[in-house]
Amino acid sequence: MKKSLEKRERALGMKLFLKGERCNSPKCAIVRRPTRPGVHGAKRKRALSEFGEQLMEKQRIRASYGLSEAQLSKIVKESFKKTGVVGETIINSLERQLVNAVFRLGLASSRVVARQLISHGHILVNAKKITSSSYSVKTGDVISIRPSSRDILLFKDLSVKLKKYDEPDWLSLDKEKLEGTVKFQPKDVEIPFDINLLVDYYSK
Repeated sequence: MKKSLEKRERALGMKLFLKGERCNSPKCAIVRRPTRPGVHGAKRKRALSEFGEQLMEKQRIRASYGLSEAQLSKIVKESFKKTGVVGETIINSLERQLVNAVFRLGLASSRVVARQLISHGHILVNAKKITSSSYSVKTGDVISIRPSSRDILLFKDLSVKLKKYDEPDWLSLDKEKLEGTVKFQPKDVEIPFDINLLVDYYSK
């Protein structure tokens, strides 16, 4: 798993924080080996075509948020049907996924870890166990760790780590209780991707 995630990050040419805290250290794969994986990885890259850039950005977003092609396609197609700016609607849908909210709250070091915690039943929403990573959180939802799960290794020293952590403004984190609340719908969220390239890809 570790090697496949790091190879994927190198292939997509940017830090996607798939390995959590490791991506902030010199051990990060793309820092140690910034070239693409494979025997030809170090060769000079040819400039991507317009479609190639759109495809690359789509793959980066998929990898970062841990989505299948079908999941991302569904989010984008539903966003086209809604009122408002399509790109902003897509970002809103991506950010409101439970797996992302758990990661943004600092309860997991990466979305990969967050997905494992959710699927294993360690995460509650409004005191109810939710095992679907794609569950969409709503304003007022309270996200917490199941009481019987607090002693597992992944949560060890979490309260200490969170002391210096700043959650995004659309979420509120109680660092003592280790639970977060959705204050309002995510808006003006800064992401390291060009969402317009994704919109253009699916507009064809």
